Amino acid sequence: MSHCNRSADRIVILAMALLISLASSSAGLAESSRIVTVPAVAVAVIGGQLVGTVHYVILQIERDPTGSGPTILFSEFAIGSAVDDVWKDGARIALSAAAKVLGEDERNWRLTIKNRSRFSLAGGSSASSAIAVGVIAAWRGDAIRSGVVLTGVITAGGGIEEVGDLPAKLQGAAEANMRAMLVPKGEAKTPEWDLFELGRKRNIRVVEVGTLQEAYEFMTGIRP
Repeated sequence: MSHCNRSADRIVILAMALLISLASSSAGLAESSRIVTVPAVAVAVIGGQLVGTVHYVILQIERDPTGSGPTILFSEFAIGSAVDDVWKDGARIALSAAAKVLGEDERNWRLTIKNRSRFSLAGGSSASSAIAVGVIAAWRGDAIRSGVVLTGVITAGGGIEEVGDLPAKLQGAAEANMRAMLVPKGEAKTPEWDLFELGRKRNIRVVEVGTLQEAYEFMTGIRP
């Protein structure tokens, strides 16, 4: 074999090794960094009326090799809306609740959140339960079912507590062509409203959930 042929062979081998290395690095990155988008509902006062709308929370979760987390980064600009301190506190509690469900140590996580909304500022903690669902789905690699939206305040123990303005949120979900809206247990039918009936009129199913596990199973079809 000539010297030129041996050199060419070495070049081919090195090129193949580089491709394998890049593929392995990409696979590792995909495994350690996971992204999911989960819908949530919000309410704003426009022209003196409550207007509900669906917004989308994009979550990217990565393993923090230093174990010094949890670290939460809020990407509030660059095609995202700003979020207030209550919203951020809800996201932090959502991360803790998700970690408990998964049996993970939240100190090993780095989470980046971007909220995409028609409004420039999102507030309150009613999206926190949806964020918790999204964190679990991102970490496990599960898909969120389309057409299902959740509203409720998450607790550190994984409970889903009551929120307000549900008729307006239901209207917003219906206008966004959602097929189902999950609400905290005991809130679908109250002295103030009957969401079951309102949902039937708007062709959207209303489901009560009391825990993060219940919400997750409905939104993914998988037990967490």
